[in-house]
Amino acid sequence: MPELPEVETTVRGLATVLAGERLTRVMVRRPDLRRPFPPDLVQALTGARVVALGRRAKYGLIQTDRGRTMVFHLGMSGRWRIDPGEIGKHDHLVLETARGRVLALNDARRFGSVDLVDTAALDAFGPFAALGPEPLGPGLTVAHLAQAFDGRVAAVKLVLLDQGVVAGLGNIYVCEALHRARIHPERAAGAVSRAALSRLVLEIRAVLEEAIEAGGSTLRDYARPDGELGYFAKEWRVYGREGKPCGCGGTVRRIVQGGRSTFFCPRCQK
Repeated sequence: MPELPEVETTVRGLATVLAGERLTRVMVRRPDLRRPFPPDLVQALTGARVVALGRRAKYGLIQTDRGRTMVFHLGMSGRWRIDPGEIGKHDHLVLETARGRVLALNDARRFGSVDLVDTAALDAFGPFAALGPEPLGPGLTVAHLAQAFDGRVAAVKLVLLDQGVVAGLGNIYVCEALHRARIHPERAAGAVSRAALSRLVLEIRAVLEEAIEAGGSTLRDYARPDGELGYFAKEWRVYGREGKPCGCGGTVRRIVQGGRSTFFCPRCQK
């Protein structure tokens, strides 16, 4: 599933084509993805000007001058295609701009979603209402994590995946950040020291920023809107590297936590 860096990369790619542009044609080519398309999507977007693009957690935001924002989630395999040579059977939503640019939301598995929300009410939108701070924003601090972790006996890896603690963190980047911060993924969250929390905040930001710069980590069908593949997977230090050497001289292990694979080095992560 595309994670935060992949969504951020997607939004930045869309901004190069959509920012400030008027949408002259909107085509919904099937009734639903994971859930039905908004019934007024075509009417609300046709003729609207895109005034801003953004991201909240793993959702992309396309804001218009009509006070409505299209919120999209890429699901398992969704991606936007810019100026495709032809519209394919998995291009379920197509936008055309006044400059003749075409953007197609492609989702073969149809686990993605599209919603239309009043811009002024975005914070109250169901999936956003209980989200924690953005990991790249000012709200992610040592004090915030200390308060969120206080008294928690659950494993720190699982607590970090709680979207109410930090918005948008996914499995790959939690594994990588914990490794860089030298924190064992099974350690009780409440037992993580302030010094380790300081390292963790820095490494969460660093790994996400590096992944965004690299265009994300290509997983199965993910690609950037321009069709290029992200290459941050080449920089993974532990994720997907079970049995391979860690930079410290240890060997990467894999365990299962909460039904998900966790990769870590038992030598340098304590």
